[in-house]
Amino acid sequence: MALPWMESVKTFAATPAGAEAPRRLACVFMGNGVNPHHWGATKKDDGSLELAKSLRPLEPIKDQVNIIKGLWNESTMAGPGGHYPKMNVLSGLTVKRTTTDVETGTTIDQMAAKVAGRETEIASLVLGTEGPRYVTELGYTSLYSSHISWSSPTTPSPKEIYPRLAFDRLFSSSAMVQRDRSILDSVLSDAQSLKGKLSNHDRHKLDEYLTSIRELEERLQRAEERSKVETQGNGWHATVTEANIPRPGDGIPADPEEHMKLMFDLMVLAFQMDKTRVASYMMNDDLSSMNYGFLGDVRGGMHEISHHSKSKEKLDMYQRINEYNVKLWSEALQKMAATDEGGRSLLDNSMVMLLSSLMDGNTHDSRQLPVLLAGGGGGSIKGGQFLDYSGEKKRSLCRLHLSLLDRMSVETERFGDAEVPLGELNV
Repeated sequence: MALPWMESVKTFAATPAGAEAPRRLACVFMGNGVNPHHWGATKKDDGSLELAKSLRPLEPIKDQVNIIKGLWNESTMAGPGGHYPKMNVLSGLTVKRTTTDVETGTTIDQMAAKVAGRETEIASLVLGTEGPRYVTELGYTSLYSSHISWSSPTTPSPKEIYPRLAFDRLFSSSAMVQRDRSILDSVLSDAQSLKGKLSNHDRHKLDEYLTSIRELEERLQRAEERSKVETQGNGWHATVTEANIPRPGDGIPADPEEHMKLMFDLMVLAFQMDKTRVASYMMNDDLSSMNYGFLGDVRGGMHEISHHSKSKEKLDMYQRINEYNVKLWSEALQKMAATDEGGRSLLDNSMVMLLSSLMDGNTHDSRQLPVLLAGGGGGSIKGGQFLDYSGEKKRSLCRLHLSLLDRMSVETERFGDAEVPLGELNV
């Protein structure tokens, strides 16, 4: 089982002893846009940021987050419909109008995985909460709405939506995946032996690490048990029969809140173990039917709610969903910020995006996109900024992607429709 960074054992799974912690890249997607009236930030007189309502969950770590306004993918203006042509947030290239021979572009995460994956057991971790739908609309296949990660222009990366299978994958190399016992039972004697070689600080850190894995296993087990006995109720989707999708099988947590939290925890754990340095996570698909009924008086599928038509009731529900998505992302970032890697935190060594394919879900507006970037990129990114590109000619989202690829040691002069990276991120 891979270990976290420790001062007594300065090594990662595939890096030389004494090397600095590696850089990681994560791309997190939320479907159906945001409420633009409560998204963004303003700069106060003292230079700090005042966050808009939807972003207030980021307050504890706002100095490590950049709020970016005005970036877009110009190619999203081509093609009919408000959703499918815009599902290129990680490639910037045109989404081909087809129901058979799908094509968009190789995405930033998979470009990074081709390089970073040489050093890790898992090249990239591709996670989701909702499975793909198989329908056609306006000449497009719905596969586009279910995938943000593409390993080639014509191949979407399969995403794992089962928390247990994602967890097992992190430990599969040691042949320790046994469903009738804990992963930790297989390595307990080795862990006790290692403790004698560690400093007091690292003994405490190892205990915390092992405890977090045990707790995650227990949560996975409880989630699976609930999925076997609970009916649709306030669980997976708004109203499963109305959404015309089958009831999820065993292994899918009945509670979507618990499901999303587990997937974020698995992503953080994968980075902490250095099992992978690249991840993507679709919190919701585009055109999502996910039910946020666990927030209280939120009724209906997420996509339906996003088309609020300025109804106060629906707009309030949409706002609560926006804030909750940011809250989950923020909680994952805070866990990364609390993970020490020898003078820097896991968040300091990472770059974690949160974005959607629409700015205003109600009007399908993609002329600018909601984009957040957290993490220090190994000391190369300045945080706590509000960067506004809305008045500039060269405001391609791919300029941001080009900046991140450079930090992941991917050598390319062009990505998507961009040739010049964003310089404002540089420390």
